[in-house]
Amino acid sequence: MTQKKVSRFDLEKHLAEEHKMSGFSTYLREIVYGGNDGIITTFAVVAGFAGANAQGNGTIPLLAVLLFGFANLFADGASMALGNFLSTRSEQDVYAGIKAKEMHEIDHNPEIEKEESIEILIRRGFTVKQAEQLVAIYMTNKSYWTSFMMNEELELPNPEGEKPAHMAFATFFFFVIFGCIPLLPYLFFMGHPSLFTMSVFATGGAMLLLGLLRWRVTMQNVWRSIGENLALGIAAASIAYFVGTMFRV
Repeated sequence: MTQKKVSRFDLEKHLAEEHKMSGFSTYLREIVYGGNDGIITTFAVVAGFAGANAQGNGTIPLLAVLLFGFANLFADGASMALGNFLSTRSEQDVYAGIKAKEMHEIDHNPEIEKEESIEILIRRGFTVKQAEQLVAIYMTNKSYWTSFMMNEELELPNPEGEKPAHMAFATFFFFVIFGCIPLLPYLFFMGHPSLFTMSVFATGGAMLLLGLLRWRVTMQNVWRSIGENLALGIAAASIAYFVGTMFRV
Protein backbone atom coordinates (compact mmCIF):
# COMPACT_ATOMS: atom_id res chain seq x y z
CA MET A 1 0.00 0.00 0.00
CA THR A 2 1.44 3.36 -1.04
CA GLN A 3 1.71 5.86 1.75
CA LYS A 4 0.42 9.34 1.11
CA LYS A 5 3.14 11.94 1.19
CA VAL A 6 2.65 14.48 3.96
CA SER A 7 2.51 18.03 2.65
CA ARG A 8 4.27 20.94 4.29
CA PHE A 9 0.87 22.44 5.17
CA ASP A 10 -0.25 19.23 6.89
CA LEU A 11 3.01 19.02 8.81
CA GLU A 12 2.81 22.61 10.04
CA LYS A 13 -0.83 22.11 11.02
CA HIS A 14 0.07 18.96 12.95
CA LEU A 15 2.91 20.71 14.76
CA ALA A 16 0.68 23.65 15.65
CA GLU A 17 -2.10 21.44 17.02
CA GLU A 18 -0.10 18.70 18.71
CA HIS A 19 2.78 20.66 20.20
CA LYS A 20 1.20 23.97 21.08
CA MET A 21 1.27 24.59 24.83
CA SER A 22 -1.10 26.95 26.59
CA GLY A 23 0.09 29.48 29.13
CA PHE A 24 -1.37 27.32 31.88
CA SER A 25 0.62 24.32 30.63
CA THR A 26 3.82 26.35 30.42
CA TYR A 27 3.52 27.64 33.97
CA LEU A 28 1.73 24.67 35.55
CA ARG A 29 4.50 24.18 38.11
CA GLU A 30 4.25 27.82 39.20
CA ILE A 31 0.44 27.69 39.30
CA VAL A 32 0.33 24.52 41.41
CA TYR A 33 3.24 25.33 43.71
CA GLY A 34 2.36 29.00 44.07
CA GLY A 35 -1.38 28.41 44.45
CA ASN A 36 -1.03 25.56 46.92
CA ASP A 37 1.53 27.35 49.05
CA GLY A 38 -0.49 30.57 49.00
CA ILE A 39 -3.65 28.82 50.18
CA ILE A 40 -1.88 26.79 52.86
CA THR A 41 0.30 29.66 54.08
CA THR A 42 -2.65 32.00 54.57
CA PHE A 43 -5.05 29.43 55.98
CA ALA A 44 -2.35 28.35 58.42
CA VAL A 45 -2.49 31.85 59.88
CA VAL A 46 -6.29 31.73 60.08
CA ALA A 47 -6.29 28.24 61.59
CA GLY A 48 -3.57 29.17 64.06
CA PHE A 49 -5.57 32.14 65.32
CA ALA A 50 -8.72 30.01 65.46
CA GLY A 51 -6.90 27.39 67.51
CA ALA A 52 -5.54 30.03 69.86
CA ASN A 53 -9.01 31.54 70.27
CA ALA A 54 -10.44 28.12 71.07
CA GLN A 55 -8.05 27.82 74.01
CA GLY A 56 -8.50 31.35 75.25
CA ASN A 57 -11.34 33.80 75.60
CA GLY A 58 -11.74 34.44 71.86
CA THR A 59 -10.61 38.05 71.97
CA ILE A 60 -8.14 38.09 69.07
CA PRO A 61 -9.34 41.02 66.90
CA LEU A 62 -10.23 40.32 63.29
CA LEU A 63 -7.85 43.07 62.25
CA ALA A 64 -4.96 41.00 63.61
CA VAL A 65 -6.02 38.03 61.49
CA LEU A 66 -6.15 40.21 58.38
CA LEU A 67 -2.90 42.01 59.21
CA PHE A 68 -0.90 38.86 59.82
CA GLY A 69 -2.66 37.04 56.98
CA PHE A 70 -1.93 39.63 54.29
CA ALA A 71 1.55 40.44 55.61
CA ASN A 72 2.41 36.76 55.55
CA LEU A 73 0.81 36.35 52.12
CA PHE A 74 2.80 39.07 50.37
CA ALA A 75 6.06 38.42 52.21
CA ASP A 76 6.02 34.69 51.51
CA GLY A 77 4.85 35.27 47.94
CA ALA A 78 7.77 37.60 47.27
CA SER A 79 10.15 35.16 48.94
CA MET A 80 8.88 32.26 46.83
CA ALA A 81 9.09 34.30 43.63
CA LEU A 82 12.64 35.41 44.38
CA GLY A 83 13.63 31.85 45.25
CA ASN A 84 12.12 30.59 42.00
CA PHE A 85 14.00 33.27 40.03
CA LEU A 86 17.34 32.52 41.65
CA SER A 87 16.98 28.74 41.44
CA THR A 88 16.09 28.91 37.73
CA ARG A 89 19.00 31.26 37.00
CA SER A 90 21.35 29.01 38.96
CA GLU A 91 20.11 25.95 37.07
CA GLN A 92 20.73 27.74 33.77
CA ASP A 93 24.23 28.80 34.87
CA VAL A 94 25.11 25.24 35.88
CA TYR A 95 23.76 23.88 32.60
CA ALA A 96 25.70 26.48 30.57
CA GLY A 97 28.94 25.61 32.39
CA ILE A 98 28.54 21.87 31.82
CA LYS A 99 27.53 22.45 28.20
CA ALA A 100 30.66 24.52 27.58
CA LYS A 101 32.77 21.72 29.07
CA GLU A 102 31.03 19.12 26.88
CA MET A 103 31.60 21.24 23.77
CA HIS A 104 35.27 21.54 24.70
CA GLU A 105 35.50 17.75 24.94
CA ILE A 106 33.87 17.36 21.53
CA ASP A 107 36.34 19.84 20.00
CA HIS A 108 39.48 18.42 21.65
CA ASN A 109 38.67 14.74 22.28
CA PRO A 110 36.22 13.79 19.53
CA GLU A 111 37.25 10.11 19.44
CA ILE A 112 36.48 9.61 23.12
CA GLU A 113 33.14 11.36 22.73
CA LYS A 114 32.45 9.26 19.63
CA GLU A 115 32.99 6.01 21.52
CA GLU A 116 30.84 7.26 24.43
CA SER A 117 28.04 8.14 22.01
CA ILE A 118 28.20 4.74 20.33
CA GLU A 119 28.06 3.02 23.72
CA ILE A 120 25.03 5.08 24.75
CA LEU A 121 23.14 4.19 21.58
CA ILE A 122 23.98 0.50 21.95
CA ARG A 123 22.54 0.61 25.49
CA ARG A 124 19.41 2.18 24.01
CA GLY A 125 18.90 -0.87 21.79
CA PHE A 126 20.69 0.01 18.54
CA THR A 127 23.09 -2.39 16.86
CA VAL A 128 26.77 -1.51 16.68
CA LYS A 129 26.45 -0.68 12.99
CA GLN A 130 23.39 1.51 13.55
CA ALA A 131 25.09 3.30 16.46
CA GLU A 132 28.21 3.99 14.37
CA GLN A 133 26.09 5.35 11.52
CA LEU A 134 24.11 7.61 13.81
CA VAL A 135 27.18 8.97 15.56
CA ALA A 136 28.84 9.62 12.19
CA ILE A 137 25.85 11.82 11.38
CA TYR A 138 25.90 13.50 14.80
CA MET A 139 29.57 14.40 14.30
CA THR A 140 28.62 16.57 11.33
CA ASN A 141 26.51 18.77 13.60
CA LYS A 142 28.41 19.63 16.79
CA SER A 143 25.53 21.61 18.27
CA TYR A 144 23.15 18.65 18.06
CA TRP A 145 25.87 16.26 19.17
CA THR A 146 26.43 18.38 22.26
CA SER A 147 22.69 18.39 23.02
CA PHE A 148 22.61 14.61 22.57
CA MET A 149 25.45 14.15 25.05
CA MET A 150 23.88 16.54 27.56
CA ASN A 151 20.59 14.67 27.40
CA GLU A 152 21.72 11.06 27.01
CA GLU A 153 25.10 10.90 28.78
CA LEU A 154 24.55 13.43 31.57
CA GLU A 155 20.72 13.18 31.61
CA LEU A 156 20.33 16.88 32.33
CA PRO A 157 17.03 18.65 31.56
CA ASN A 158 17.54 21.69 29.36
CA PRO A 159 16.50 24.90 31.19
CA GLU A 160 17.73 27.27 28.45
CA GLY A 161 14.22 28.07 27.23
CA GLU A 162 12.89 28.94 30.68
CA LYS A 163 12.30 32.60 31.55
CA PRO A 164 13.21 33.21 35.21
CA ALA A 165 11.45 36.59 35.46
CA HIS A 166 8.22 35.25 33.96
CA MET A 167 8.31 32.18 36.20
CA ALA A 168 8.92 34.33 39.28
CA PHE A 169 6.01 36.62 38.41
CA ALA A 170 3.71 33.65 37.79
CA THR A 171 4.67 32.16 41.16
CA PHE A 172 3.98 35.44 42.98
CA PHE A 173 0.74 36.12 41.09
CA PHE A 174 -0.86 32.73 41.73
CA PHE A 175 0.46 32.62 45.30
CA VAL A 176 -1.33 35.90 46.07
CA ILE A 177 -4.50 35.18 44.06
CA PHE A 178 -5.16 31.79 45.65
CA GLY A 179 -3.73 32.85 49.02
CA CYS A 180 -6.28 35.63 49.38
CA ILE A 181 -9.22 33.20 49.33
CA PRO A 182 -9.02 31.99 52.97
CA LEU A 183 -9.04 35.65 54.09
CA LEU A 184 -12.05 36.76 52.04
CA PRO A 185 -14.68 35.89 54.73
CA TYR A 186 -12.73 37.95 57.28
CA LEU A 187 -12.55 40.82 54.80
CA PHE A 188 -16.17 40.89 53.57
CA PHE A 189 -18.17 39.32 56.43
CA MET A 190 -16.56 40.96 59.44
CA GLY A 191 -18.63 40.33 62.54
CA HIS A 192 -20.20 37.09 61.30
CA PRO A 193 -20.17 34.42 64.06
CA SER A 194 -18.94 31.64 61.73
CA LEU A 195 -15.99 33.31 60.03
CA PHE A 196 -13.61 30.40 60.58
CA THR A 197 -16.13 27.90 59.20
CA MET A 198 -16.64 30.13 56.16
CA SER A 199 -12.88 30.33 55.71
CA VAL A 200 -12.64 26.52 55.86
CA PHE A 201 -15.19 26.18 53.07
CA ALA A 202 -13.53 28.94 51.03
CA THR A 203 -10.18 27.21 51.43
CA GLY A 204 -11.66 23.85 50.44
CA GLY A 205 -13.18 25.47 47.36
CA ALA A 206 -9.83 27.01 46.44
CA MET A 207 -8.05 23.67 46.79
CA LEU A 208 -10.79 22.04 44.70
CA LEU A 209 -10.45 24.71 42.01
CA LEU A 210 -6.69 24.30 41.92
CA GLY A 211 -7.05 20.52 41.68
CA LEU A 212 -9.47 20.90 38.76
CA LEU A 213 -7.10 23.31 37.03
CA ARG A 214 -4.24 20.87 37.48
CA TRP A 215 -6.39 18.06 36.07
CA ARG A 216 -7.54 20.19 33.11
CA VAL A 217 -3.94 20.90 32.10
CA THR A 218 -2.42 17.47 32.76
CA MET A 219 -5.53 15.42 31.80
CA GLN A 220 -4.52 12.85 34.42
CA ASN A 221 -6.87 11.24 36.94
CA VAL A 222 -9.26 13.94 38.16
CA TRP A 223 -9.80 12.36 41.60
CA ARG A 224 -6.07 12.09 42.14
CA SER A 225 -5.54 15.75 41.21
CA ILE A 226 -8.30 16.94 43.55
CA GLY A 227 -7.58 14.43 46.32
CA GLU A 228 -3.89 15.25 46.59
CA ASN A 229 -4.64 18.97 46.83
CA LEU A 230 -7.32 18.51 49.49
CA ALA A 231 -5.22 16.06 51.51
CA LEU A 232 -2.30 18.47 51.53
CA GLY A 233 -4.51 21.36 52.64
CA ILE A 234 -6.22 19.36 55.40
CA ALA A 235 -2.89 18.15 56.78
CA ALA A 236 -1.36 21.65 56.85
CA ALA A 237 -4.48 23.23 58.35
CA SER A 238 -4.71 20.57 61.06
CA ILE A 239 -1.10 21.17 62.08
CA ALA A 240 -1.62 24.94 62.20
CA TYR A 241 -4.80 24.59 64.27
CA PHE A 242 -3.13 22.16 66.67
CA VAL A 243 -0.18 24.50 67.16
CA GLY A 244 -2.60 27.37 67.78
CA THR A 245 -4.34 25.43 70.56
CA MET A 246 -1.04 25.32 72.45
CA PHE A 247 -1.28 29.06 73.07
CA ARG A 248 -3.72 30.90 75.27
CA VAL A 249 -4.81 34.46 74.42
